[in-house]
Amino acid sequence: MTPEPPDTDDAKSTTRSVNWEDFREHLATADKDGNRRWLYPRKPSGKWYRWRTWMSWVLIAVMFVGPFVRIQGNPLLMFNIVERKFSILGQMFWPEDTIIFAVAMLVFFAGIMIFTTAFGRLWCGWTCPQTIVMEMVFRKIEYAIEGDAPAQKALDAAPWTGGKIARKGLKHAIFFGLSFIIGNTLLAYIIGSEKLFQLVTDDPQKHLVGLTFMVLFTLVFYGIFARFREQACTFICPYGRFQSALLDENTMVVAYDHKRGETRAPWKRDQRLELRKAEGHGDCVNCHQCVAVCPTGIDIRNGIQMECVNCTACIDACDTIMDKVGRPRGLIRYASLNGIEHGQPLRFTARMKLYAGVLTGLITLFLVLVFTRADVETMFLRAPGAMFQTMANGRISNLYTVKVVNKTVHDLPIRFQLEGTEGTVTIMGSPDFVVPKDQLRQASVLVELDPAKLDGRTTSLKIGVYSGDRQIETVKTSFVGPR
Repeated sequence: MTPEPPDTDDAKSTTRSVNWEDFREHLATADKDGNRRWLYPRKPSGKWYRWRTWMSWVLIAVMFVGPFVRIQGNPLLMFNIVERKFSILGQMFWPEDTIIFAVAMLVFFAGIMIFTTAFGRLWCGWTCPQTIVMEMVFRKIEYAIEGDAPAQKALDAAPWTGGKIARKGLKHAIFFGLSFIIGNTLLAYIIGSEKLFQLVTDDPQKHLVGLTFMVLFTLVFYGIFARFREQACTFICPYGRFQSALLDENTMVVAYDHKRGETRAPWKRDQRLELRKAEGHGDCVNCHQCVAVCPTGIDIRNGIQMECVNCTACIDACDTIMDKVGRPRGLIRYASLNGIEHGQPLRFTARMKLYAGVLTGLITLFLVLVFTRADVETMFLRAPGAMFQTMANGRISNLYTVKVVNKTVHDLPIRFQLEGTEGTVTIMGSPDFVVPKDQLRQASVLVELDPAKLDGRTTSLKIGVYSGDRQIETVKTSFVGPR
């Protein structure tokens, strides 16, 4: 039998050739065969690059010292997912503080949304850890060892000689060593610096799981910074894909002023500006320097693109060329689409006001939760399966399990006292109940009441939690007696 021809629309969709002149129909990092096109961005320089460098060094310093710097004995930053303990600016957060951590995450993401709506992808180009470490650490090492983009391209195309092997080996050895340091730093954020030091100095056979994760983190970071690079932004990070829902005509982005730059034409020596304008040519000399320095390989002159991370390298490159040809800077600059088309300044739109209101509310909620958080969290629960007992003195007793979380930086002696009801509370095993700082302690507690004080089958109790003479909090529980 002769197979039926495919549906017309499906046939068109599968046979239509890609228009390689249209930048939106293909990736800048892929060739016509779908193979990876390795990028060789030129070394950027200029005002914006210097500002990014200074800011990057500050953020890199914070990233590497975060888990090791101590504030009142607690890490500056720690996200111990295993034990569900988090430290932010030395303030410990426990599983009981999950709502605070959740609100903090909402504040973080809402802040990114507002800044994206107003200022584009500032997060990607200026504060994203992947961009900062890649461009300010690994890329600089690559420039120092292999040279600028033309030298790197020539080295990759050259045959394997002793010199090439030495330079490539040195580069990748440094890359792997840095990846090991970064991986250990990330592990310190997760398990804490003390456990990391123990894992490093102790017998590896005792910490096979931790050692395995350390090796995996190292390999992952080495793969990202040595090979994957810009594809982490293009293929993995979802931010570039949902930014289109946040940007509008009033968002300030890295943009090319097409009204001033078009049409493009090379700048001829001793060419008069009036003659160039009479020929219909703009300020863009079509030097492609903005493309040469782009770490994601795009042409910013094509407009806003998903791959653009607002790193400003193209601004510095274009300003340098404008200085050479005697034209004003800013052909590529931070601007909004309305600013370029209609000369409008950056406006605080209704959507920005809405986002700002939401962010303000979240920040207020976060601050209220932080400043009203109790220093001690007590859980007072009846022991599972335990029945009431009649004591020798005629009193009725219930056995409870108590868990006390000390969120302070000091050891706290704890005692319990019935509030509004006569009776006794006895901590089993030891009369001294001290909860170490940043720790949880559990104990069994026996509560005794006079039968005359019982209110039916179940009696509600309030138990005060004291440290010395200071009442920390009051917890509620139920007391079970005979019918």
